[in-house]
Amino acid sequence: MGVGYALSFNVDSEPHTLVSLETSSAKPNISFKLTIDRSLSTTSHTTNDLPLSGVRVLELGQVIAGPFCGQLLGHFGAEVIKIEPPGVGDPLRVWRELDIDGTSPWFRSLARNKKSVTIDLRKEEGRQLVKKLAVKCDVLLENFKPGTLEKWCLGPSSLHPENPSLIFTRVSGYGQTGPWSSRPGFASVCEAESGFRFINGMPDPEHSGLSGPPIRPNISLGDSVAGLHAAFGTVLALLSRQKVQKRGGGGGQTVDVSIMESMLNLMEGIIPEYDRKGKVRGPSGSSVTGIVPTNAYPCLSPSSSSSPSSNAYIIIGANGDSLYQKLMNAIGRADLTGPLYQHNHHRVNQQAKIEAAITEFTSRHTVDEVLEVLRGVGVPAGRVVNVKDIVEGEQVLARGAVEDVQVGTEESGWKVKMPRVFPVLDGCNAQTRWAGPDLGQHTEEVLRGELGLSTLELTTLRNNGVIG
Repeated sequence: MGVGYALSFNVDSEPHTLVSLETSSAKPNISFKLTIDRSLSTTSHTTNDLPLSGVRVLELGQVIAGPFCGQLLGHFGAEVIKIEPPGVGDPLRVWRELDIDGTSPWFRSLARNKKSVTIDLRKEEGRQLVKKLAVKCDVLLENFKPGTLEKWCLGPSSLHPENPSLIFTRVSGYGQTGPWSSRPGFASVCEAESGFRFINGMPDPEHSGLSGPPIRPNISLGDSVAGLHAAFGTVLALLSRQKVQKRGGGGGQTVDVSIMESMLNLMEGIIPEYDRKGKVRGPSGSSVTGIVPTNAYPCLSPSSSSSPSSNAYIIIGANGDSLYQKLMNAIGRADLTGPLYQHNHHRVNQQAKIEAAITEFTSRHTVDEVLEVLRGVGVPAGRVVNVKDIVEGEQVLARGAVEDVQVGTEESGWKVKMPRVFPVLDGCNAQTRWAGPDLGQHTEEVLRGELGLSTLELTTLRNNGVIG
């Protein structure tokens, strides 16, 4: 009579590999039947019920724009195989603050739910490995300078003959075509050339331009915005591919994402206003041109009752007609209501007077006091918070908007806080399944499982510096 066993243990670099073991005691010599199921993820969480389950993404990009797209796709179920150079990895691994293992917590967050495979794309053998992987993927995601993939024979013309359904999601500074396509695509420069930096600063009233240098948000906004566009474009391409394949086609296409154009997509009515009215919108400090009142207003510091604090500001958005009425009544300035202030275009003409009245009120009260008054009458207002306030905030805690993610094992690892990936989809249990992996953590798992490479082949490739 046979006896069956099932257990889980590590095979090479593949944790959580399911092993079925059968023995037979009917014969003098015990026989074993070993079955290894490599289809399981490297985590205990399943992704079968997620919107992008079954989609495989080969991520060749580095730093922020491309990898942020990969993070979003991976969160909602895609299998993301991240290719990194051996020994070095994605430069983001050592950017800014470093954890106890020398890896950036930022990388652990941005690379969550991804598999790290180390292959040297500078070597022909490495490029051939990547080509073989791409043939088995649905999406190839990259953010190199345009022409780089073609130089490596990894572009659409090289791969579509072998995988006509492969989608290329390509992020660059200025797009794959045009006279600027070969320029390096840095988010800060692209933000400037999209017009964003010109409207983001303090106004010079005499020259209708900037007073001093433009203000930069202390994040790489252009990269993240491009990553969002890339993820959206990838999902559109996947939907389009379904329709094409129903008609018997391959459906592979290129998603061409430009950082500059992604920022331009955020510029609201600036271009049509210029076209129709000849208006060149300039900077407006902490307010918004043509919408009154919405601004940052100084308040008393909690530790002082005599002077406004440079660190104590409140944001008030009362540009709706009824909200404006409530605000002015609440701060005792009903004299600034009536026909001359009834609608937004009236208030724009009275902006200086309105802003001075609101500032006069907030400057005499702390942020908490102003919030109590305005929330009591339903006027939108909020404090300017830092990251400590965010992590400890009641709304963030209630919604689980910041999560604790395990790095390494429970016994020897640690947890790191990360912002949850959004949006939240009703009925979709999308979650962080694992933190950004160690460099090359999944190299053998992927190359064995997907390409069928043997131990000898892997050893040879590693000795030749092709893989890490």
